[in-house]
Amino acid sequence: QVRLVESGGGLVQAGGSLRLSCAASGSILDIKAMGWYRQAPGKQREWVGTRTTAGGTNYADSVKGRFAISINNVGNTVYLQMNSLKPEDTAVYYCATFSSVGGSWGQGIQVTVSS
Repeated sequence: QVRLVESGGGLVQAGGSLRLSCAASGSILDIKAMGWYRQAPGKQREWVGTRTTAGGTNYADSVKGRFAISINNVGNTVYLQMNSLKPEDTAVYYCATFSSVGGSWGQGIQVTVSS
């Protein structure tokens, strides 16, 4: 069981930046990757990006070059740096962890980008 708590969301104007944090606690020893998903109003949840604990990263085409995921040295916090934000980035953002036995999800945090 992994508990995830997101922070850092809010309202920002297009072109601005936000940095989301996700703190993990509980059974975190077997986590292989941490990542981010988002769900816009009226849309299904979509994958944003993932960073493995080994250091590899992958991003959705829609955010490549603008978003960056990092994990702290202890491996219990994942960050999502969001730059050059666009109105279409408006969504509830969820952090997630992945292991050999499944994944865990945070409760989500709102990011709103005004035009």
